[in-house]
Amino acid sequence: MTALELSSAVAVVGTGTMGQGIAQVALVAGHPVLLYDAVPGRAKAAAEAIGARLDRLVEKGRLTTADRAAAGARIAPADSLADLAGCGLVVEAVLERLDVKQRLFQDLEEVVAEDCLLATNTSSLSVTAIAGPLRAPGRFVGLHFFNPAPLLPLVEVVSGFATDESAATRAYETAKAWGKTPVRSADTPGFVVNRIARPFYAEALRLYEERVADPATIDAVLRECGGFAMGPFELTDLIGQDVNEAVTRSVWESFFQDPKFTPSLAQRRLVESRRIGRKSGRGWFAYGDDVPRAQPHTAPPAKAPESVAVHGDLFPADALPELIRAAGIRVDPGSGTPDCPGFVELPGGTRLALADGTASDAAAGPTVHFDLALDYRTATRVALSPSSRVDERGIAEAVGLFQALGKKVSVIGHAPGMIVARTVWLLVDFALDAVGREVADAEDVDTAMRLGVNYPLGPLAWGRRLTAYRVAEALDALHHEYPTGRYAPSQALRRQAVREEYA
Repeated sequence: MTALELSSAVAVVGTGTMGQGIAQVALVAGHPVLLYDAVPGRAKAAAEAIGARLDRLVEKGRLTTADRAAAGARIAPADSLADLAGCGLVVEAVLERLDVKQRLFQDLEEVVAEDCLLATNTSSLSVTAIAGPLRAPGRFVGLHFFNPAPLLPLVEVVSGFATDESAATRAYETAKAWGKTPVRSADTPGFVVNRIARPFYAEALRLYEERVADPATIDAVLRECGGFAMGPFELTDLIGQDVNEAVTRSVWESFFQDPKFTPSLAQRRLVESRRIGRKSGRGWFAYGDDVPRAQPHTAPPAKAPESVAVHGDLFPADALPELIRAAGIRVDPGSGTPDCPGFVELPGGTRLALADGTASDAAAGPTVHFDLALDYRTATRVALSPSSRVDERGIAEAVGLFQALGKKVSVIGHAPGMIVARTVWLLVDFALDAVGREVADAEDVDTAMRLGVNYPLGPLAWGRRLTAYRVAEALDALHHEYPTGRYAPSQALRRQAVREEYA
């Protein structure tokens, strides 16, 4: 099954921001486009708004005058659903209510031809449920664009329980012909991106609720150490706390309140107080022309140790000895076999160890855990979590060591798994679980997470870098610290760990 022919008209029902974006994508690709909205006058206003955006593309040299004129001739508002009778594809972008969407598609089914593809842009409702009342649900698919649709490349092509393979393939090829990067997804709560991304938000909120660190510090560590483009607090302020919390709650309820998807009480309180982010002027942070940006906690300068000893295997932080030597600090050989979990011994006897899922106070001696980095060479910040038995000298030596490597240092409270590490471990686990349950294949999962939420590395690629065995071991340790089921490794992760161990 090939893509929809350019001569086939595309209709978009619902002319809000997302609807306008989808219409613009189809229009620029070369299709005739019809806009319909239940509110009189909105479709006409939307067509004019799209035209204005196309004018700006001409001004920027991204669209020719001739192409702009041709596009303007292909778009028109529709007065009623009956005007959509000749369309080859109808995409819905209306209110996120199941009953509203079901009634709309039942009405459309009475109007369009039998070979017209019907699609919903829902981000949180079941594609199967929306299509449930239809006589011919086989032609119904999810086409989940990301906002802003003209700019973001990802489109999740979602097959409901009754979706025909030919319809899903045609939707996939059409999105591809529109210049998008489509990925296939089964009809699961959150699809690919919103299902797998939950820990990125949830763990930050949990750390805040446990008073491990403030929002600005958590954001900074995930950006400057983990390599994420934005931290979860600033990102949810941008998305809207109400929107993000609603998606989290929807996924949690759809999974029958599975503890892995539990929403945050702190975020609920933020929404209840109507501090929903940038659009209200305040969320986790305050916004305004005269409001300074919240700053992360950064440790003051400390003297670096003259020498350290490295014991055992620092994987995946094995770049550290080289960086320490390059900073002019002597690295002495320590005891321990290369395959043992390693640590850096500071002059005062404190151990500096990579976060492994255990609490720092559970270590045999005074220990400072340091967080996982995407790349220790390029990371500009590192978080440290000292145990209660670490004295001021031990903390100062740990801080001074990383500062000598050119890193800013954030000293945080007791947190098994710290910030970046526990977030990444769970992203890996959720991604493997999704693949194991055939939500999407491995390539599509990593593509979706890189393009849909701009992760620096696909979670499965990150898992291969860390190894599934170590991720499962770390999550087992977290599960011991928090025996609620939230951190229990998935069966898919356990199976992958066994495969790697015996490969």
